Amino acid sequence: MVRYRGHLLAGSAALIALVPFVLDCSEQSLQTAQTTHPMEAVETTAAESALGLERVPQDIRQMLREMDDANVERTIRRLVAFGSRNTLSAQDDPARGIGAARDWLEAQFEAIAATSGGRMTVELQSYVQPPASRIPVPTRITNVVATLRGTQAESVDRTYVVSGHYDSMCTDPVNAVCDSPGANDDASGVAAVVEMARVMATRTFDATIVFMAVAGEEQGLYGSTYAASQAKAAGRNIAGMFTNDIVGSSRADTGERDPRTVRVFAEGVPTAETPDEANIRRSVGGENDSPSRQLARFIKEVGENSATGMHVNIMYRRDRYRRGGDHIPFLQQGYPAVRFTEPHENYAHQHQDVRVEGEVQYGDLPEFVDFAYTTRVAKVNAAALAALARGPAAPKNLKIVTARLTNDTELVWDANPEPDVAGYEIVYRETTEPLWTDTIRAGNVTTYVVPNLSKDNYFFGVRAVDRDGHRSPVSFPRPSM
Repeated sequence: MVRYRGHLLAGSAALIALVPFVLDCSEQSLQTAQTTHPMEAVETTAAESALGLERVPQDIRQMLREMDDANVERTIRRLVAFGSRNTLSAQDDPARGIGAARDWLEAQFEAIAATSGGRMTVELQSYVQPPASRIPVPTRITNVVATLRGTQAESVDRTYVVSGHYDSMCTDPVNAVCDSPGANDDASGVAAVVEMARVMATRTFDATIVFMAVAGEEQGLYGSTYAASQAKAAGRNIAGMFTNDIVGSSRADTGERDPRTVRVFAEGVPTAETPDEANIRRSVGGENDSPSRQLARFIKEVGENSATGMHVNIMYRRDRYRRGGDHIPFLQQGYPAVRFTEPHENYAHQHQDVRVEGEVQYGDLPEFVDFAYTTRVAKVNAAALAALARGPAAPKNLKIVTARLTNDTELVWDANPEPDVAGYEIVYRETTEPLWTDTIRAGNVTTYVVPNLSKDNYFFGVRAVDRDGHRSPVSFPRPSM
C-alpha cells in the first residue's frame, strides 16, 4: 500500500496522476490497508509537488499550445458583426440576426468535423417554443451541436458536454432589432467551445465529447432545457457538463485585473435530489460532495498547471445571485454540471443598450474582451475534458459499510467496465476540508478496509485509475448495512 499526504489539488495529486500505478502484491494488502495514522503518512516533497504540477501529458500540452487567441478573437468579432443575436431576431436574413449566426456556426463546426476522420458529426437541434416568458410568439430555437464520438467500446456511451450560448440581448430582452453585440455574454463562451472543438477533433478520446452552441439562454435557458430533456429522454449517460458563460474579461468595473483566475460554480445539494437521497445526505453530511462538486474538484486538479496558466476558483453554489446558466437544465435532469465564469463581472457591459452616459461606455462590446484570457479559460476546459474522456468512469455503487460499529472504514464498489483499468485509489479528507487531501492506492480490488480511520471523522471517496495513469472523478459513498 502507498499513501500520500498533503493537499492533492495543491500539487501531490498532479504527481500521483502521472506516476505509474503500482499494485500491491500481498494478498492481505488487497483487502486491508496496512497504514499508520494520517499524520504519519508519507509526505511529498516540495520538488515532487513542483514536478507534478508541471507534468501535463505531452500530447495534451501540445493540444493546449495549439489553441489560438487570434481564432478566439475572430469568432467573437464575427458573432458581434451579426448585429443582433436575440433569439427573437431574424432567422432568414443571411447577414443579420440569430439565423445568420446559427448558419455561420454550423459551417464552422462542419469545417472542423472534416478534420476528424469521420468521428465528428454536426447537427442542428431545433424545436418551436410556444409563447412563454420572454417568448411573445412561437419561436424556433436551434442548438448547433458537434459530437466527437469516443473510440473505446466500453466508454463511447459516456458523454461529456461543453457549451456556450450564441444568443444575446440588449436592455430589453424582447427587443429583436436593437444592436446586441454580446461579445462577452456570450460570444466568448461560444468562441471557447469552437476553439476546443478545433483542436480536439484531430485527436482520439475513449468517451464522447459534445460541443454545443445553444440559443434561447437570455430568454430563459430554452435551448439548453431542450437539449437536457432530449438527452434524458434518450437515456444518454452524460457524466459531466460544462457551460462557459461570460468568460471574456479579466477586468472588473473597478479596473482591477485578474487574468489568471476563472470561477467554476458547482452546486452542493443536488437540484434533482429525491426525498430518500436528501435523508441520506443529511444523515452523512454529504452537502459538499455532490457529483457536481466532485466534477469541479476534478477540473481544479487537472486544470491548474503551466500549460493553462490558470487558477481555478471553485464557487460552492449553483450560480451567482439572481442569475442562471445553461448548466441548470442539466442539473435538473440529474446530470453533474458546472459553470465557468470570469472572476469579476462588469455589469455595464452585460445586457445593456450600446450607449455613452456620463462618459461611461455601456454595451457588451469586443473592445472590453481579453481574448487571451478567454483562450486560457478554454484551455482549462480542454484539459479537463481530455482527462475525463481519456480516463475511466467514476466507480459505480460505492458503499461505505455500516453494519457494525468500528473505527475502521470499509468501502465496496462495482468493478469498472473499461479493459484498461489498472486499479483504484481511496481518497479522504477531514470533514472541514473543502478538497481531498490524502490518497491510498488500493490495487485492483472492489473492497477495501482502511484501519484506524473512522468514517465518523473523515470523508472518503474512491476513483478509478487506468494503465496510463488517467484518474476518474471521485465517487462519494452511500451508507450500506
